[in-house]
Amino acid sequence: MPRRLVLGLVLVLVLSLAPWPSTARAQGTPPAAPRVMVAAAVMQDVVQDASFIGRVEAVDSAAIVPRVSGFVRNIAVRDGAAVQAGDLLVEVEPDQYAATVAMRRAELSSAEANRALAEVELARRRELVARQAVAQSELDVAQANAQAAAAAVQAAQAALQMAELDLGYTRITAPFDGRLGRIAVSLGELVGPGTGALMTLVREAPVFVRFSLDERQFYDTLAQVAAEGEDIGATAARIDVTLRLPNGGDFDETGRIAFGDNRVDPTTGTLAIRADFANADRRLVDGAFVTARLAQRDPVPMLTIPQAAVQRDQTGPFVLVVGSEQTVEQRHVDTGQQVGTSVVVTDGLRAGEAVIVEGLQRVRPGVPVEAIFAGSGN
Repeated sequence: MPRRLVLGLVLVLVLSLAPWPSTARAQGTPPAAPRVMVAAAVMQDVVQDASFIGRVEAVDSAAIVPRVSGFVRNIAVRDGAAVQAGDLLVEVEPDQYAATVAMRRAELSSAEANRALAEVELARRRELVARQAVAQSELDVAQANAQAAAAAVQAAQAALQMAELDLGYTRITAPFDGRLGRIAVSLGELVGPGTGALMTLVREAPVFVRFSLDERQFYDTLAQVAAEGEDIGATAARIDVTLRLPNGGDFDETGRIAFGDNRVDPTTGTLAIRADFANADRRLVDGAFVTARLAQRDPVPMLTIPQAAVQRDQTGPFVLVVGSEQTVEQRHVDTGQQVGTSVVVTDGLRAGEAVIVEGLQRVRPGVPVEAIFAGSGN
């Protein structure tokens, strides 16, 4: 028998006696299902709130502008000074205005003397007419002169009052308690109504926080806190408003709604709201952006799941649910506000359903898993 044929028969015999790898794998143990950590969707009492970007506004803010022209003679304050109503801020040279006051007083005295003379002349003309010593026309002229003299006195009084006002305007004082900004004027500088603000004064306490509120949330909150027979203004004044500062800290005061606009903006569907804060420690600064939170007073039972279970794709948030057959199902959900480490689910889940919170990277929809509830210790 040829040698090549013998080698071929031997090879066939060896291969026929060896087990096939595929058969061995088929007879082996199937791979274990991936282990994941799950948590149940539970009902939780939640104090509903909504967050909005707000801006701090001073109750009073004034640009201090001179009402008369002149050279600055005195600057009585420094940059950033705290002042009280009536405190002197800047003084404009008063000499010119004091001279004008003196001149107006002299003009008033002259007008009063002319009026007295006209009244005497009028009385004399009345007596002469009564005696038929002069014509009636002379009495008419005397009476007109007396009226003109009286009018001249009134004009002189008004001119004097205006001059005194101008003299008073040379002393620029604080219109209310507050804190100044940068002083934008120097000694000896010529100022006037057209030169712009010398400084800005802002009242630090209390302050307003202005934000826009969704109309549905506003009326839901009103409905919850309203007392029977109470009007909308009184109800709004009892709604709590809290703030989160730009550094992430919470402001330690609670505000009240002081104003709600009388119409909803049709382009945004929001209502302009202004909340009032005492700002006792002056932490809220005019113009600062804060986060305003509007809270309803009574908690409402709502469905919640751990925040870690929520993922997102192009269509929105979703969770991976482990069903009764221990298989994974992708479920899109609608979420609401965050409550600690949990988040409210408004649609897409039922209470008691298990969502995956750990091991999300090892599974996909449709595959079986070994679910372990978080905190079970298994």
